[in-house]
Parts: sequence; structure tokens; C-alpha cells
Amino acid sequence: IKEAVATKKMPPWFADPKYGHFANDRSLAQKDIDTLVAWADAGAKEGDPKDLPKPLPFVTGWNIGKPDLQLEMPAEFNVPAKGTIDYQYILIPGDFKEDVWIQNAEVRPGNRALVHHVIAFVRPPGSKWMKGAQPGVPYVPVKDEEGGPNEFLVGYAPGFLPVQLEEGRAKQIKAGSDIILQMHYTANGTEGTDRTKVGFTYAKGPVTERIVTLAATTNKFAIPAGDPNYEVNAAFEFGGDAKVVDFIPHMHLRGKDFEYRAVYPTGEKETLLKVPNYSFNWQLTYKPMTDLVVPKGTKIECTAHYDNSPNNPNNPDPTKVVKYGDQSWEEMMFGFFDVAIDANKDVKSIYPPQKKKPAAAL
Repeated sequence: IKEAVATKKMPPWFADPKYGHFANDRSLAQKDIDTLVAWADAGAKEGDPKDLPKPLPFVTGWNIGKPDLQLEMPAEFNVPAKGTIDYQYILIPGDFKEDVWIQNAEVRPGNRALVHHVIAFVRPPGSKWMKGAQPGVPYVPVKDEEGGPNEFLVGYAPGFLPVQLEEGRAKQIKAGSDIILQMHYTANGTEGTDRTKVGFTYAKGPVTERIVTLAATTNKFAIPAGDPNYEVNAAFEFGGDAKVVDFIPHMHLRGKDFEYRAVYPTGEKETLLKVPNYSFNWQLTYKPMTDLVVPKGTKIECTAHYDNSPNNPNNPDPTKVVKYGDQSWEEMMFGFFDVAIDANKDVKSIYPPQKKKPAAAL
């Protein structure tokens, strides 16, 4: 405990305190760290039992409460003991007869030992993405397949929490939409099966703001073998006014640090979040104390650095050039962020004209 808190390894929180203030900051105050260190140095003696607080209730089921709707993979997926497993996409017909507003959403993996991550996407009616997929049948897209991932609804990865939005805010699923699960399985030496499910609760009151997940991202990079500090940049420009409500940086095992900046139409720049020691094992979300109001023309710039050197203990192979790819030994550069817009506003209005929105994947 002493080592974990003194080195700030626990609780996991990686935001540089010089930039921004976050509502979900889980880091310990220095006085609390000093108390724990002194307690450990004194032999970790037990205190008076009558001073014990009530035991914390640990949730064993859904963190969002009983879902209004549960969707489950129609059949188990068999995960082999060895080898690389392509991302599997599972189409689950939504049977949504009308537009619905989702206030809470959660993915529950069927086998946490084999499920690396899950993303539940909304595929609206008319979309050509995954047009070859059959309900419940695992599907691997062909290269350059038409269309691309649609709206990010909810995800699961180490450190991720369920979507739990405040009153008046929700994500939307259009009538006639399907849910597509992007499944990333990792073999661990033992065969197994998985049957993941996703649950939703509907907004009970009026919805005034729609939450949408966006990203500053690029797949145009090649990290040289042995490079200890390779830089990759990406940006997203707003085509309309919005509010940024959180940040979710995402890289893989060579990820070193990540930074978000806002560049306003006036030319003013502001550092929004700096993660100097990124951890692939904790995919954290950072929620500012107050929403960031971004006018049309604002750019969210992201800068990431990667350590492809032998000094990175997590590096799968420092002798290889590393490019973008789905698997953990490849790399990604996603500066995800959620925005709130007027519930009656067309999502397309926040994208710059004639620019396609970025793909969303973990």
C-alpha cells in the first residue's frame, strides 16, 4: 500500500494537475498519502474497530441498475487457445419501433479473461456498413468495405465505466437501427467461450442535449524501431457550436503520453488535458469540472508520443516498425471526446463541411 500510494500508482489517475480540473479526479491528496505512508511505516496497526465505517456495497450485477433493455449475442463465440483473432462483429437486430433516448448503457463481457474490449455501435437504417453481416453470425469485414463504423454507443475496456448520463442528457438510437458489437478477443493459452451482452436504461424525463462521441485521430504513422519518443498528431475541427464533456485518450502498449489542446477561432490556444504517463491497462475517462464550450471553427488538437525502445517494458518487439492496426502489438492514436449538442440538432452540423467523421474503434 505504501509503495502504491507514494508512487501514485494507485488509485489510477494520470492527468497532470497543472492542466484542467476534473470532476472524477480519483487521486489522493498529499496529506492522505502521508497518512497512509506513516501508518505503513508504523507497522500498519489496526485501529479501534468501533471507528470502522460501514462496509462498501460492491455491485455484482449491472452497475446501471436493472436495464430496460438487454441485448445478448445470440450464440457463444469460441475463442481458441492460441493465435491472433480478428475483430469479430456481431449484428444484433434492435427491433426499435421508434426513436429512443438512452441515459445509461453498459457492456457486460461474458468472459473477462478473453474479452479485451467491446464497442457497441448504433447502425442506423439505410447504413451500408456491415451490409454482409447476418444477425448473430460473427463477421470479419473485408478490406475497404463500404461504409464505416456509425455512432459509438458504449464500450468496455480495462478502466472503462458504464455510460451514466445526468438528467436531460442522453444518446439516441433511431427507429429501425441495429446494434453492432465490435469484439476484440485475445487468446491466453486456454480455450474458452464468450457471450457478451449490453444493457440500456431509457431517459425518464425530457432530453434537452444529445451526447455524441467524436475523435481526433489518424492512422497515418510508422513508428521507427527503437524510437523512444515518436510523435503523432491529429485534429478535429468543429463545424458548429458544441460542449465538450469528457476526454478518453487511447493508444496501445507503446503509448507514452497524450495531450489535448483547444485552438479557438480567435487563435487562442488552451491545454485541456495532459497525460504524461499513459497506461494501456487503465483506459480512463477524464471529465472536466465544467463543460468546455467550443464555438464553430474550434479545433481539438491531440499529440501523442510512443516509446518503441527496449526501455519500454511493455514493448512487444522494439526491433519492429509499428503501424496502425487493431491488435494490441500494433498501435492506435485516438483522442476520443464526448460532446453535448441541442437534442433537436442534426449531428452532421458539428462536422466541418465536406469532411468525413473519423472512425471509432478501440
